[in-house]
Amino acid sequence: MRRAILILMAGLAIFLVACQEDEEQIMPEDRLQEYVDLWNEQDFENMYNMVENADKEEFDRYQKIYGDIEVTDLSVDFQIPETGEEKEEVDIEEIEQKTFPLQVNMETVAGPISFETDIEMVKTTEIVEEEEQIDWLVNWHQGLIFPELEDGGEVGMSTTAPSRGQIYDRNRRGLAVNESVYEFGVEPQLFTEGQEEEEKEAIAEVLNISIEDIDSAMSAGWVEPHLFVPLKVVPSLNGDLEEALASLAPLKYQTPTGRIYPLGEAAAHLVGYIAPITAEKLEEVDSEIYSESDMIGYRGLEELFEEELRGEKGVEIYVTKEEQDPITLAKKEVKNGDNINLTIDSSIQESIFHSFSGDAGVASAIDPTTGETLALVSSPSFDPNAFVYGLSGDQWTEWQKDPKNPLLNRFSATFAPGSVFKPITSAIGLENGSIDPNEGITINGLTWQKEGWGDYSVRRVSESSGPVDLKDALVRSDNIYFAQQALAMGEESFIKGLKQFGIGEEFPFTYPIEDSSISSDGSLSSEVLLADTSYGQGQIEMSALQLATSYSAFLNNGNLVQPTLLLDEEKGQSWKEGLLSEENANFIQDALRSVVTDGTGSGANVNGLSVSGKTGTAELKQTLEEKGAAENGWFVGYPEDNSILISMMVENIEDKSNGSGYVAEKVGSVLSEIK
Repeated sequence: MRRAILILMAGLAIFLVACQEDEEQIMPEDRLQEYVDLWNEQDFENMYNMVENADKEEFDRYQKIYGDIEVTDLSVDFQIPETGEEKEEVDIEEIEQKTFPLQVNMETVAGPISFETDIEMVKTTEIVEEEEQIDWLVNWHQGLIFPELEDGGEVGMSTTAPSRGQIYDRNRRGLAVNESVYEFGVEPQLFTEGQEEEEKEAIAEVLNISIEDIDSAMSAGWVEPHLFVPLKVVPSLNGDLEEALASLAPLKYQTPTGRIYPLGEAAAHLVGYIAPITAEKLEEVDSEIYSESDMIGYRGLEELFEEELRGEKGVEIYVTKEEQDPITLAKKEVKNGDNINLTIDSSIQESIFHSFSGDAGVASAIDPTTGETLALVSSPSFDPNAFVYGLSGDQWTEWQKDPKNPLLNRFSATFAPGSVFKPITSAIGLENGSIDPNEGITINGLTWQKEGWGDYSVRRVSESSGPVDLKDALVRSDNIYFAQQALAMGEESFIKGLKQFGIGEEFPFTYPIEDSSISSDGSLSSEVLLADTSYGQGQIEMSALQLATSYSAFLNNGNLVQPTLLLDEEKGQSWKEGLLSEENANFIQDALRSVVTDGTGSGANVNGLSVSGKTGTAELKQTLEEKGAAENGWFVGYPEDNSILISMMVENIEDKSNGSGYVAEKVGSVLSEIK
């Protein structure tokens, strides 16, 4: 009995040892799974420790290639071949190698790459504590990077730059276009012996660069006597450049394609410009899209529509081998940028801009029926081409120090509207019944104040010969009339009317325009503030475009048109509806015509045109008591066919003898030119 027990125990011990050996047995698929896990993590250093006799330099191509082609979403997997045998029944002593089907999928900068191949695991043995231990390594070769590399070859990548989308006006006239430009340079061998310095000096002067710039360009390592050495790109030729080309033999030019802004200063704030991306800008944008050598949109539409305009680079990843055509691994076709088509009319844009004649100011023009924006002008301005083709330090300093601030975009900002606001107050009062257009108010003298106002009083332009009614108040621009009407109307009713006109609300427009404001806190609880606001002073501020949009209600039977900037936006839609009745709208139209024929807007009188509108002067004082403050002059007007409505402001008109009439003359001149 005891002998039987000992035999049984010995057998059990042998069985347990055998089981333990089975448990410690390393199968090739186990090691391969570890390798694949590392591969999916792109842990190439530890992957290399699991391969057999691979050249380290060749294996390191993994990391470089994957980095260059920007591999993401890597997925590596393998299949265990069906042998009909269970894992534990396989005698690994008899296996020297085992091959597995491998699938690799990845995303790259050029799109997806997928391939199937075989991967071989080879058995290795070593003696550990006098016992032979079996392990498995990957039989690695370059074909496991890509099968096309198995017999050698190099992975290459090429990119195709997209054409930047162009910006056009309503008549397909270019505002930002890609056209041939002039790249000037020198051919070193053509310098005249003994006259090199004189010729360089002449070239530097005509190109507005330094002699040091020329010497630096010519000292580059690649330069040879017969090669063209580029110095500067300009958007167009002028007489000085043409003369220099004829007289200076080394000076040459090529005509690559570049970005051009045909309207120059006239549309600079609207269109913006492109320029080399700065280090600061590069930190803000997607590093997978932009590099330090790229151009990017700054300011205006170039920046606003950067994503649509830039397009997408075309990329091809390929394998090259000697005396063979390249083998494409992945290819993403180039996608050129989208064109932007605007409602802007370049002729109107230029006409309005040039009408400023250097004055600082702002203007907008819309079609009051369709809502299409015809012009957005800020004066003075800058040449956007300079940013693309070389802005000199002197020019930049001049713009920055100019007291008129040509770099400021005025059409996106808000200002006190002055008396051009009075038609809006009139419409509110007519609609809520607080203003009877036929009722006259007796007003004596040039100033008026309510009891308790202390030293503050409201001043009007001229005295009246009798009671003042609404039409007379608009024609003569009577501040006292509107102050008294606003006080009678009350804060609640007036603010309700202002909000019906969209004042104090977000302004719905494609281009970012600053929102209007009723006051610093949105209330008019102070009687003085309420009175001042009625005639466009106080703290109320509006953009030139919102003023033009507000006047559209007088021409659309009380509906405020929705302003648009893109040609594909729906036209003729209303932003606000039912602001005033047809009768009241007609009343204001009639009064605005009289402002031009008999009142403060007479400067807008144009032969052959019946212009209607309203003048306004906004005092830019910080306190109620301030005297001698600067003044902005306004005029909002339109011709009898209602085809265009222009809102214009000129800064610092306090020294003009005719005040805001100076602005009315400019608008009248523009209407005469474009009609």
